[in-house]
Amino acid sequence: MLHAEAWRPAITTPLTAAGQRQPDPFERLFLEEYSKVVAIAYRVLADRGAAEDVAQDVFLQFHRSQSPNAEHASGWLHAAAVHSALNVIRGERRRVKRDTAHAVAESAVRLENPEHLVVAAEQRREVRQALSRLPEKAAAILVLRYSGLSYAEVATALRLKVGNVGTMLRRAEEALRKEVTHATFE
Repeated sequence: MLHAEAWRPAITTPLTAAGQRQPDPFERLFLEEYSKVVAIAYRVLADRGAAEDVAQDVFLQFHRSQSPNAEHASGWLHAAAVHSALNVIRGERRRVKRDTAHAVAESAVRLENPEHLVVAAEQRREVRQALSRLPEKAAAILVLRYSGLSYAEVATALRLKVGNVGTMLRRAEEALRKEVTHATFE
């Protein structure tokens, strides 16, 4: 957990005429806005630890991409806190959905008859083999998307533009369909 009072950079900063340490612009912004960013994230998440994690991520993102002297700095931080906190909720929702679906699938498998289990296992093997024959990026986009990642998460993982993910996904699905169909007829 990162607290505004405890954070101090290791870099020595110039002293004012009164002999006091003059904070650098990012430190000043951090000290002014940290509690507000945490409060905003807390209102969305209702979890202090998660809100502090969001605040840390927001400040890190800001530090990497923005100037601490920018007029829009506090507005950017506040908006990013809301969006990041909402993303945490969405991610948690997707994780729960995946875990629940996986648990339901496992319990359903136990109730199926052995013939269906063998057919399902054979289909999974065929899909895995077809995936291995696809270009690496096409296989990766399919695996990531069908593992529950959003288009934005897939784009980040594969260093793509978010707008290209849908098109690439459709092409990869078509290529997989052709590979599975081709393998079935061999």
